[in-house]
This record gives sequence, C-alpha cells and structure tokens, in this order.
Amino acid sequence: MTIAMTDRMTLEAFLAYEDGQETRYELVDGVLVDMGTESTINTAIVSLLFAAFLKVGLPFQRLGIKQKLEVRSAHASARDPDLLVHSVESRLAIKGRSQACLFLHEPNPAIVIEIVSPGSEATENYQRDYVQKPKEYGDRGIPEFWQIDPERAWVRVGRLVSDRQDDRQEHDRYEFVTFQGDALLQSPTLPTLQLTAAQVLSADD
Repeated sequence: MTIAMTDRMTLEAFLAYEDGQETRYELVDGVLVDMGTESTINTAIVSLLFAAFLKVGLPFQRLGIKQKLEVRSAHASARDPDLLVHSVESRLAIKGRSQACLFLHEPNPAIVIEIVSPGSEATENYQRDYVQKPKEYGDRGIPEFWQIDPERAWVRVGRLVSDRQDDRQEHDRYEFVTFQGDALLQSPTLPTLQLTAAQVLSADD
C-alpha cells in the first residue's frame, strides 16, 4: 500500500519516520510504500539462517535485521532486506546508529538476503524482487545476493560478476545458481555452510 503524501519524502526524513506501527516501509521515488506484514515463513527463514550463520562462526554483530540500504534507482531510495551479512567494514560503518542505514558512499555488506513475495511475472512483487533489486544491489557492488522464494520452492544464490560492454563501461550483474530440494547451498562468502534448500524452505514446519 502506498501512503498518500503531499510532498516527496527525503531519505533523511524516511529514516527518521515513525508512525507508531510495526509496519515495514520502503521509500519508492519519495513515497512511502507499505511492504506488508511479515508472514510466519519469512520470520522462520530469517531465524533459521541467523542460527546457521552463527554456527559457521559469524559473530552475531555481523548479522543485520531491519537495516536499510540506500540504492541508486528510479524505483526506490532505500531497500529493507530481510537479512544482511555484514562485511567487517560495513558493520563498523553502521555500528551505533539510531537510523540503521548504509549509504551509497559507505562499505557494502558481504551478502544481502531477500525472501521473495508471492506473485506471477506480471505483478509488481515480481518486478521489484526479480528485476529491480538485483540491478540495485549489483549497482552498489554487493558481492552476493540471495533470493529465497517459498512459492517457487527455490533458493537462488547470486555472485556479482562484471560484463564489459566496451572499453569504457562495465556493468555488474548477478550470476545465479538455483538450489532446490536436498541440494546443499553453495555460498562464495560462507563456503562451510551446511544447509539445504529444503531446510530453508521448510523452516516454518
């Protein structure tokens, strides 16, 4: 749901915005967009991943929940991923902030994880999750991007690669590997992770 506003909101105003609700918002072209209430499968997946990442030795301080990322996009000013795995540098940059957001000029997290919203290829949800966000996170230079899709029963792990179009310009994009069923997830950042796609997708069972 889009929130009706007279003036377009700045990123600074968005980060300071408080309406007394537990609603998740993203700032899209200066307008607040309600991302909807979290489903139990989403929160269960985040909890399972949090525990799995601790098990492979990540300190809990490097795991970010409800921490925003500024992006350069015609569609959004800031995104609110389901989970971040911080790099050492991005953790230091965001540490202690009352408004938890990593700005464009600041270090990137190592991994950004999104749980995909339901919807066919014609829906806004699909365009946002499968078209816009990969471009936005790739433009930031985030090295690894996960798309977890309970509806399609897959986990896609994307590694950032550069496509050289000519001698003057490079375009970064994600090269995805799709995992389903009992396939063991392979993360370039977390090579010792022992977790299957089925375990992630059945986290709420």
